[in-house]
This record gives sequence, C-alpha cells and structure tokens, in this order.
Amino acid sequence: MRRLKPVDVVIVGGGWTGLLMAKEITSRTALSVVVLERGPARKTEDYATTMDELDYAIRLRLMQNIAEETVTHRHSSADRAGPIRQHGSFLPGTGVGGAGEHWNGISYRFLPDVFTLATHWREKYGRAPLPEELAVEDWGVTYEELEPCYWRAEQMMGVSGKAGNLRGRLIEGGNVFEGPRSQEYPTPPLKSSYLSTLFRKAALDLGYHPYPAPAANLSESYTNPDGISRPGCAYCGYCERFGCMIGAKAQPTNTLLPVLARKKNFTLRTGCWARRVTHRDGRAEGVVYVGPAGEEVLQPAQTVVLASWTLNNTRLLLLSGIGEPYDAASGKGTLGKNLTHQVGAGAQVFLDKPLNAFMGSGSLGVAFADLDGDRALDRSSGVLRGGHFQTGSTGNRPIATFGATPPGEAESNWGAAWKKAALAWRDKVAGVGFSGEHLSYRQNYMDLDPTYTDKHGDRLLRLTLDWTEHERRQAAYGGGILAELAKALGPKAINLSPPLGRYTVTRYQGTHIQGGVIMGGSPERSVVNPYLQHWRTPNLWVVGASAFPQNGSGNPTLTVLALTYRAADAFVDRYSKRPGALL
Repeated sequence: MRRLKPVDVVIVGGGWTGLLMAKEITSRTALSVVVLERGPARKTEDYATTMDELDYAIRLRLMQNIAEETVTHRHSSADRAGPIRQHGSFLPGTGVGGAGEHWNGISYRFLPDVFTLATHWREKYGRAPLPEELAVEDWGVTYEELEPCYWRAEQMMGVSGKAGNLRGRLIEGGNVFEGPRSQEYPTPPLKSSYLSTLFRKAALDLGYHPYPAPAANLSESYTNPDGISRPGCAYCGYCERFGCMIGAKAQPTNTLLPVLARKKNFTLRTGCWARRVTHRDGRAEGVVYVGPAGEEVLQPAQTVVLASWTLNNTRLLLLSGIGEPYDAASGKGTLGKNLTHQVGAGAQVFLDKPLNAFMGSGSLGVAFADLDGDRALDRSSGVLRGGHFQTGSTGNRPIATFGATPPGEAESNWGAAWKKAALAWRDKVAGVGFSGEHLSYRQNYMDLDPTYTDKHGDRLLRLTLDWTEHERRQAAYGGGILAELAKALGPKAINLSPPLGRYTVTRYQGTHIQGGVIMGGSPERSVVNPYLQHWRTPNLWVVGASAFPQNGSGNPTLTVLALTYRAADAFVDRYSKRPGALL
C-alpha cells in the first residue's frame, strides 16, 4: 500500500456536501483539504455537447455502475436479500457533483415540527398509543437554529420562489404553511407553464393555497454571495437525469467547484474508490482507497469527513468497523438504523388540449401544502403525517415520456393501435403527484450483506425495508385528493397510480433515501451529534441525508445543504481552533 503525505482534512465524496465542506474550510482557514471522488470529472461544457436522451435518461450515464457495486434488498429480517441488478427505485449519481448533477432542483424546506417530531408527538398525543414500531427521533437541532443556514443554501443556489411566511407575516401566493423565513427568495419564481396555470386554478377552486414550487433553476441571471454568476433557465426540459448545458440549474460543478478551483489549499482527486477509514483508539487516521491505476493508497489526515451518498456513508462506516451496528431484534446499536425513503402517489390526467409540455424545467411547477405535517389531519383516518401536492412541467422528451394512453384505449403497450393512441394523446397528458413524509421504523435498517460483495471483495450494503399499513393509508389518502384535483382539471380520462403494496426496487420512487448515520442529542440514540460530528470518533464528520432520523415530505437536498453549512461553521469556528468533541 502506498502511503501519501498527510493532509489536514480528507473528504470522501465530491458532491454537494463534500464540495460545500471543502469550500467553507478552504475559504475560511489555511487547512489543506483533499476530496476523493471515485467517479470522473464533470463540467458544464461536457453537457453542452452531449445532451442525448438515450445516453443520459435511459442508459443512465451519470449514475453509479451497478456492475461494480450495488445493494441488496429484503422486506424483513426473516427474508434473504437479493442484489439489485438494475437501477429502479433510486438513482445514485457518480462523478464530481454526484446526484447534485442529475437532480431536478426542487428545493423545499422541511416543516419546523419535522426536526422535533418525537417531542411534538409527546406534546400532542400524550399517552395516546402510537404504532409500537415507530422509531422517530428529534434531530438535536430546531428549525429556528437551522433557518439562517437554509437561507445561505438558497442564496448559494439562487433558489427561485415566493415566500409565504416572511418573519411571521403570511403572504398570499406563497406557501403560507411553511416555517417563518427571514428573507424573500433570492430570485423570483420561474415562469408559469400552461399546466401550472390549470393546476393553480383547480387548487384554488378546491379551497387550497397553491404556490410556485421552489426551484434551484434560476428564473433570471444571478450572482451569488461567492461571486458565481449563472444565467436564467432556458426551459429546455433537460434537467432530470441530465447536467444543465448552460448552468442555470444549480449543481456542485457550477456553484462550488469554481470557487474551489481558485484555492491553493484544495485538491480534487477523481477515480478514487474509498474502502476504509483507518482508525485507532477512538481517532480516525485517514482513508484507504483504490486509485485510478488500481493501486491501494492510504491518505493520512488529521480529520476525516464522509460526504458521499446516504448508502455509501453508512456502508463505509460499517466496513471500517466504526460504531455499533444496529440490531433490529434487540434494538441495540445505532449505525444503520432509521432507513427511510419517500411515500408517493400520482395520477396521469388526459386533457383534450395541447400543453406544450416539451418546454419545461426540473422544478417548474405549482404545489400546495395545506395537508402537510399533521396540522389538518384527522387522526381517525389512521394517517399520522401528510404531505404536499404538486404538478410539474419538467419537459416531455421523445423517448421516456412517449406512450401514455387513457385506460382502456389500447389493449397493450405496443402495436399499431397503441402507436396511434399514443400519438393522438402526445402532449395532452399531465401528471399530478403527492409526496408524503416517510416515518422511521425499527424494522427498516441497513447492514452488511453476508453473501454478496463488490468488485473489490467488500461486502455490499443490505437494505431491510418495506412499507407499513401507515404508508399504504397515507398513499391512499393522497390518492383521494389527487382524484379530486384531477377531476377539477376537466379531463377526458384519469389514470391513478395503483394502491401501495410492498416496497419494490423496480419502480422509481425518488433518489431520496435517508438515515443510517442519524443525528441526535445523545450517543445512545444517534451516531453523530447535532453538528454531524461522530459521537465516539470526534475527528470524524459524516454529512448528508444519512443524518436524517426520518424524512420530511419535501425533497431533501436543501435540508442537506443547510445541515452542511451548520456543520462547516462548527468545524471552522470551534473544532479547528480546539479539536475535540463539541458536546
């Protein structure tokens, strides 16, 4: 094994969290920082010349190579897990920027009570029984503490939107049910599509409070506080599974990397596959990785930061033997617990009018949050937490979005009759959706698979995950609201998504997987403290959605970035000056 010269900080992962930590540390200290990214380099110029739908959206050019590493899945601890052989339920990114390159840009804040959900329920329900298998936790940080970091993340990305609660003052046209914001959004909302206009009217007619979805797709030219300038969105419709060809969609490569490129104390190494964090006597000593030429390398460091995707953060700690793995049978241990995804329902709405749906943006849409959280829920429904409802004009591309037909109009999804019907309904199909909170349960967790390994012989991560009756009721509840919305749009036909059954790895459900290295107020119930510093290894920090004790209804990226800003502040302002446990 080749041993390199020690550095001050080594960061595993070159996506949103890794590059943001690197940017904050190198900008505010003289510490040397090395980022290890196992995928290739990425830059805006590449996307401008290779925007091919077959390559990116179907063959998944920006995703991890599942032949080299995958995960296994089972529904319960009594089952045997099998490896996932094709990307389906989620799409982990690879390369510089990670999943932050191929995301859509939807940038919700979580509701304030998400961060103190265990306490909130104790106060609301007292001794009233809740499902025994629930494992929800307080995060150890409040919305009020995190709000300034939310604002910094929104400024960095230039998020477009309309405030609905500005320092306690409710504003019509914004999300009046959101937590109080200190500032209006950095840029105005994106333009309204024809579908957005129809959805807004339908929602208003039903008594809801629609607002423009918050978007990390710029509505106009913008320069952020770091001096990075980006153009406004061109509404080309190539956001999801693509990198933005002009840089209008906020990505790590067009917001953070340009700042880091000017730092002499920063190094980015690509093609580096991290295998272990070396440690001794409660202290991390460095990272062992396989380099581009296949050689094994040790990068010693004073501080190690894990900043890869949720599943990779958890797996690397398990492989390294850092922390006590969670045991579902006994409830002991913390590493790997509280695995969550995202609960959803959807509907296709067939309208006898063209929508010009080829134009769009990843986050262009309208939403309402009247039924988010539990403020408006009747507990007799059996639903503990709701969610938000939204339509989007993300751009209908010719391959992936072709073929939708009303129920009963075509007997199969191929042949002359199907082609005729699909062409007739092309550009006349709208999608409306429900996104709900996914609560954490004792039986949903991650550990190492005893059978399957990756290309280096390291054990794969095993997911034990299934929906419960609560998620099925939650999805049915959301589906009922969607049916009302769909009817209010005046359709010719409606195709509702089927009832939620067992969790499946074959149907895409969002790349929003959380937990495994959860944060909290004590080492007995969490892996990292509220600053994302490892409880038992103080010079090890683990940032990302792996820290979420449970997931809110909104997409997680903005909350991930806010927590990363908070972690970086704690590292720079406190830890770097006096290393040690912060709590």
